[in-house]
Amino acid sequence: MFALPGYRRLWAARTASAWGDAFATVALSLLVWERTGSGLGVTGVVAAEIAPVLLLAPFAGVMVDRLSPVRMMVAADLARMLLAAALPLVDHSVAGIYAVAFAMSAASAFFNPAAGAVLPALVDEEELIAANSGIWTAAVLSQIVLAPAAGVAVAALGYGPAFWINAASFAASAGVLSRLRLPRPAVPATRTGFWRQAREGVSVLGGHRVLRALAAGQCLAALSAGATSALLVVLVQDRLGLGPAGYGFALACIGVGAAAGPLLLTRFVADPRRPAFVFGPYLLRAAVDAVLALVRVPTVALGSLTGYGVGTSTGAVTFNSLLQAESPPSARGRVFAAFDMIWQLGRLASLALGGWLADAAGITAVYVAGAALLAGAAVTGRAGLAHRPHDTEANP
Repeated sequence: MFALPGYRRLWAARTASAWGDAFATVALSLLVWERTGSGLGVTGVVAAEIAPVLLLAPFAGVMVDRLSPVRMMVAADLARMLLAAALPLVDHSVAGIYAVAFAMSAASAFFNPAAGAVLPALVDEEELIAANSGIWTAAVLSQIVLAPAAGVAVAALGYGPAFWINAASFAASAGVLSRLRLPRPAVPATRTGFWRQAREGVSVLGGHRVLRALAAGQCLAALSAGATSALLVVLVQDRLGLGPAGYGFALACIGVGAAAGPLLLTRFVADPRRPAFVFGPYLLRAAVDAVLALVRVPTVALGSLTGYGVGTSTGAVTFNSLLQAESPPSARGRVFAAFDMIWQLGRLASLALGGWLADAAGITAVYVAGAALLAGAAVTGRAGLAHRPHDTEANP
């Protein structure tokens, strides 16, 4: 992969952003907790990050397909650079923090579908799994290595330096991407009216059997993951009887599995169209959720989270690779934006329903429901891919 100069640039840009995100994620959570003193305040940041995707995804997808996806990524990075640099100026105001988080997520709503559309133009189809694995692994390792350093930096230097590091990472990403040239430029979308193009994107998704199967799996998985991820801290402390250190160890177990998953995947899988490797990871995650719901032994429960990390990373890599392989080149931006919207909408619903279920029936019920939803995602998605025709591409 790294012999390809275009891929090297994309990987370097995404990795630089991941370094900055590791600092910003830790600093932002600690900052909001310090300013509000409530878990609701912290979840408010999550809502501020989800809302722009739901509002802007249809517009962002059309823009990516109409314009250069590389220029879209550079513009989004420059916007996020300015916003990250400005965050220390408003860190005394909770409303200001939420506003900056909202604006940064709005820029990401344009960056993410553009990044998804660019990769298939840089590598061949049989290289997509290895290419996605390289980007994913770098991001996970950055989080594992730099998140503790971010906590130390915030404690010693305050919040400002962490956000400035994030701003510098976006500047570095924009600089690298500005020199990215696509060997196979994306096919531009037909220049019809904006809303007609948006409707055509929906038609592509609805009329394409593989994309419908992926969307169904994505929706059910999001309904599971939103609640189980957010409420893991409750399970670790209340059900397993562990403190903050135990929660940190649980996250570390997931991180180790997530880092190892793509390394294992690239040794055995090259074809992104193999359903067992796309939806099988959902079954692995379902099994882990079932273990977490039923087992009270900390070593067993925490050890199983390594498997959850493996399932999360391998599933993300194979899912994105198949999505990139199957999406019509002229509609990739709209397809990726639609999947971003499905994921975030499911996550938001999951957070609300999971919180209610935890209060009404206990944390065990949340993880039982999560396991059932993930199993449903695997079965639904696999059934949707069964006996698919060889030519699955639909034109908008």
